[in-house]
Amino acid sequence: MITRRTGLLAGATICTALVIGLLMQQTADRQALRAEQVSVPAYDPTVQSDQPLKIEAISLTAAPIDAEDQSAAATRVDPTAGCDMTVEAIARPFAEVRLTILSLCRPDERLTIHHNGMVFSSNLDAAGALTVQVPALAETAVFIIEPQNGRGSVATVTVPDLNSVNRVALQWAGNSGFELHAREFGASYGGAGHVWHGSDLSAGRGTVVQLGNAAQLAPRLAEVYSIPRDGGQAGSVDLTVETEVTAINCGRDVSAQTLELRDGQLRTRDLTLTMPECSATGDFLVLNNLLETLKIAGN
Repeated sequence: MITRRTGLLAGATICTALVIGLLMQQTADRQALRAEQVSVPAYDPTVQSDQPLKIEAISLTAAPIDAEDQSAAATRVDPTAGCDMTVEAIARPFAEVRLTILSLCRPDERLTIHHNGMVFSSNLDAAGALTVQVPALAETAVFIIEPQNGRGSVATVTVPDLNSVNRVALQWAGNSGFELHAREFGASYGGAGHVWHGSDLSAGRGTVVQLGNAAQLAPRLAEVYSIPRDGGQAGSVDLTVETEVTAINCGRDVSAQTLELRDGQLRTRDLTLTMPECSATGDFLVLNNLLETLKIAGN
């Protein structure tokens, strides 16, 4: 027979067992959850896995560019920025001007020189210097020096003896093969008094000066004939423009321009010439009526 005391004891035992079982279940759940959250397997280099490594939420960043670096990069884009150029123009006898150009930071660079409508191109040397003697076409002679990059320069000089000479210039672009010839006082071709860029300085009273560098790609070239207006022998000078038919200019239209300084006045004239076909390579064309005959007074 179960007494009241025995029943109470059995009930307390059952309740205690239930509480202990509940506490053990909660503890196990918490341990499982903690293991699920923080458990990371240790790296074992001897174990290989075929499972790909999944990488998510990648963001790209870049180091900030310093303002000083930006300035340096801009400078490297144009190495001639701030590159100075100096030009000196000095009047010389026979109405010529000696140009001295210096730009140390532009070695071997191409230059284009402008003077009173005449244009020719040349080069600085390896030290960034160029000296050239230019027959003047104006009493107040202005020379504009244009480099390939950056700022150029301007030089001005007074040429006091400009009215003492007569002067004719022929200019063109490219390798068109033009030549300026003067036959003084009835001279024949190849004889004394035939003056051109290939003749000796003593060939006649006048001279022909070549300007520009023909070795450049697409050069600007000029030839200038000068003769004193007065003194010495009186007479006339026949002027002709010649061009050789070459593999470069055959079958093409070529252009040139003349500038004539007579009695202090400058006149210009444009010329367009259709060259013969390439079968005529080596022949010369002579244009006799392009330039007027010069009249030279005696003593």
